Order: sequence, then C-alpha cells, then structure tokens
Amino acid sequence: MVYEALRPETGRDVPKAHVSMVSRRNRLTLGIEADDTSALRAAVNSYLRWADVAVRVGREVKR
Repeated sequence: MVYEALRPETGRDVPKAHVSMVSRRNRLTLGIEADDTSALRAAVNSYLRWADVAVRVGREVKR
C-alpha cells in the first residue's frame, strides 16, 4: 500500500535529490542521494511524511 502510494513521487526528483524505492517481502527500502545535507533532510522528511499519511489513510479505510 505505501509502495503504491509513493511510487508516483519517485518518478519526480525532489530538488537536488534522487530517490529510488524497492519493495520486497512486506518491506520498503528508500534510497536517497542528495547534493547536500539540506536537500537530504528535505527529501527524507517529505518521504517519511508521505509514508505516514499513506499508513494512516490505510488504517482508516480498514475501519
């Protein structure tokens, strides 16, 4: 569910960063390469926030 929610975002690079994503056996791995620490922090925060939203929406839908 989270993989499918984040997949469209990995097609677009966050400014100054490149993000890759792999899903295996119920585990999601994000690879983030950034030009500097500020770009890395922004990318990590964005993807973690989007993943959290996807999980929370999934929980609400199951109710």
